[in-house]
Amino acid sequence: MRSFMEERLKKLISESLVKLGLGVDDILLEHPADFQNGDFSTNIAMVLAKKVVNPPAGGPQGFAQAIIENMEKDEYVEKVELAGPGFINFYLNRRYFSEEIGKILEQKETYGKSVVYQGKEILVEHSSPNLFKPFHVGHVMNNTIGESITRLARFSGAHVTALSYPSDVSLGIGKALGIALEDGDAVLDGLASEKEKLDYLGECYVRGTKKYDENEVFQTKAKAITKELYEKTPGIILELYEKCKEINIAYFKNITARLGSHFDDFIFESEAGVEGSKIVRENIGKVFLESEGAVIFKGEDRGLHTRVFVNKEGYPTYEAKDIGLLSLKFTRFSPHISILITDNEQAPYYKVVLEAAGEIQSQWKERSVHRTHGRMSFKGQKMSSRLGGVPLAATLLDAVVDEVKEKAPDVDERTANQVAIASLKYCILRSRAGSNINFDPDTSLSFEGESGPYLQYCAVRAKSILEKAKGLGMQADSRMEKGVTNNIEKLLAQFPSVVEQALSEWAPHYVTTYLLSLAQEFNSWYGNMKIVDQENPDSGYNIAITESVSNVLRNGLALLGMEAPEKM
Repeated sequence: MRSFMEERLKKLISESLVKLGLGVDDILLEHPADFQNGDFSTNIAMVLAKKVVNPPAGGPQGFAQAIIENMEKDEYVEKVELAGPGFINFYLNRRYFSEEIGKILEQKETYGKSVVYQGKEILVEHSSPNLFKPFHVGHVMNNTIGESITRLARFSGAHVTALSYPSDVSLGIGKALGIALEDGDAVLDGLASEKEKLDYLGECYVRGTKKYDENEVFQTKAKAITKELYEKTPGIILELYEKCKEINIAYFKNITARLGSHFDDFIFESEAGVEGSKIVRENIGKVFLESEGAVIFKGEDRGLHTRVFVNKEGYPTYEAKDIGLLSLKFTRFSPHISILITDNEQAPYYKVVLEAAGEIQSQWKERSVHRTHGRMSFKGQKMSSRLGGVPLAATLLDAVVDEVKEKAPDVDERTANQVAIASLKYCILRSRAGSNINFDPDTSLSFEGESGPYLQYCAVRAKSILEKAKGLGMQADSRMEKGVTNNIEKLLAQFPSVVEQALSEWAPHYVTTYLLSLAQEFNSWYGNMKIVDQENPDSGYNIAITESVSNVLRNGLALLGMEAPEKM
């Protein structure tokens, strides 16, 4: 949630403007990048100087000075200064930061939690796999971003449903089942492990695609199988399909659980296809047009692409299925916000789908948020050769775990997995949405640079300091009425605002950037002083700062889908 101080300062500014005969709907307050420019800053004078008919003399600077002069005193504000072309900078006092440290110690894992979406329903769809195809590195990116956004949404006070939309029916699956049927049940049933079964089904997919391209008889067979799947015709094909689907869903749940994700529900493509086909046909002549035996949405009339929603064979395309998916989402969950995570190459596609959807039901478009991600590449010959072209998620995770063990041979399996996942997730989440990323194990696994393990190490270090203090009978004391406020205290107090900013844009990179700054500042502070010192009267407060850093780092890591190990 926004800090009470932010709301307090906005009220002071608003009341000052009223004295000047002005009102304003929104006042932007930001944390300056350099603490020398204050703890909060606003450009309200510069904004209003361009809008007001008769502003105070002196342009934006004169306007800012008038606002300052008409502002009431506040018990937490040490000074207010005019800066640059008209910025107003606020410097907060010792009392404010001491009380904020006290809040962190009291609220612990709830510090920074927002109420911006209290009572709202938020749906987050991510990590949607193609059954019969393995979960690959692209899914890792999607899962990482989707999981973090899911956690941010829950931290906002909303009731959140994490949803996956598996592709469970397609001609490709029909081809794979055609091969499996030719091989006979005994082949699949004779395989013991999940991996062997998945490898076999993946092989069926590849063999089916090849045979379909080379054999006309098999083409007819695969199409007939696919038709039976769409129509759910009882029989041996449907039984085999359900068996294979169960294997794939179990694999999906296992691999995403390893990444730290849990899904509350699934909507399958087969369901969405039936619903979407019905909706598209009901809206022919209103939203869609018939064209050469197909049903299309003429997007070019709206500055978009024209796309087919039902093909000439009468089957719903991906576009129609996504219309059906939207219908099922809003019918089952009634979300106030429906967030979708995809590869950024699908952005133009979803513009068309949401445009068409909005003409059917306006809320389908108005309440939908589309967030995208780029692609992952790999730096270093060793990593690239080990992973090949587009590596599977499990292969990637295992390779990074191996890298962790090479760097730290004594690490246990659980910690190795925690560090490996943090290195991957940080590399993905540190960039803005849509950006491509390059995973380099040398930098991503560093305990000293810009990395997930570095954040974990700082959290573990803070915890070890607290354990040392506890062993000496020393406790945290947030009371500090004198002395200079340090940068760590200032950064700690910014955490609620950072969470709010990440929520406003559904952008986890704000949390990632903030945690790095906090960890770096803590390490610098730690390296220049003895925190646990029975001879120092300020040790209680230093321990309080350390405990606050520990709490905020762990809260932030949790929002990013990372765990802080017990020791490193």
